[in-house]
Amino acid sequence: MQEQINLNEWRERALSFEQAANKVVLGLERQVRALTIAIFSRGHVLLEGDVGVGKTTLLKAASRLLGGAYQRIEGAIDLMPGDFLYHAYIDQNGQPAVAPGPLLRHEENLAVFFFNEINRARPQAHSLLLRLMAERSVNAFNRDYAFPHLIVFADRNRLEREETFELPAAARDRFFMEVSVTAPEDRELQRDLMFSTRFHDADALIDTLEAGLVPYDKLNAVAATIQESVRAELALQDYAINIWQALRNPERAGIQIEDVDISRLVAGGASPRGMAMLMRAARTRAWLEGRDYLTPDDIRAVFPETVGHRVFFTPAYELRRDEIAPELLSGVLNKIPAP
Repeated sequence: MQEQINLNEWRERALSFEQAANKVVLGLERQVRALTIAIFSRGHVLLEGDVGVGKTTLLKAASRLLGGAYQRIEGAIDLMPGDFLYHAYIDQNGQPAVAPGPLLRHEENLAVFFFNEINRARPQAHSLLLRLMAERSVNAFNRDYAFPHLIVFADRNRLEREETFELPAAARDRFFMEVSVTAPEDRELQRDLMFSTRFHDADALIDTLEAGLVPYDKLNAVAATIQESVRAELALQDYAINIWQALRNPERAGIQIEDVDISRLVAGGASPRGMAMLMRAARTRAWLEGRDYLTPDDIRAVFPETVGHRVFFTPAYELRRDEIAPELLSGVLNKIPAP
């Protein structure tokens, strides 16, 4: 008999998760909310930003709050797919031996796999990640390994260009959300981060969090119940479809961006899967806000993180993505009237 899901109780857990995470990273409330939405939507998350702004701390905090087995791998230019799966070494008898790698060590109990500095790894490593994220399974040692509770977290250092490899479009699209992390602008938060010694030892700070506050092995059922419980009225559905059409053909929607030939901007993306992920995130956001129905604000609130990395530009404009993408997304939201 399937366990009954009490969404009100789970909402309190989710809000407690947010509160706990906001205690270890300051000035990142939007990013924490995005991460919470992704977790309760069962989606993978890529954080990007400058060095030392709290990306790794936030992901490690989320991992502790979820409980379950946690594994981490460091992006490196010589990282290969086999490094995820096995570890070759010389045993105490001087004989070659093989042990399970970080991905296989806990098998189906693996809750979080953290890929640190993912853009330092070669495309060969990214290819294994694609199957892991899409199917939550890999093949190794002549058998399939399933990870039904797994969430992949990754971070990317946007400053480093030497010996780095941009993620291909297919890999980026597998991430449910791509979240930008920046240092806080508030002067008092800056003061706390500089002078409060509690923020100087991130590992000790994370150890203060309650492990397993949100039980990882219950999230699949909770997420499915959330999606089933939040309805979308016809007018809201039409609004979402109009947004989709504007993304795919911004020229027809009348969107203009300075120094951009809008007719030659979008090469692809904004796929049915991507738009389904947008609505999945919007439903989870509505639930967190205590509603069982969608509003335009729910879509707008998750739009940049769920859609921005899923719209692909032509080569002439791809190098200006960081500048153009926010303008395109805001232009779409401003152009399409909400019901």
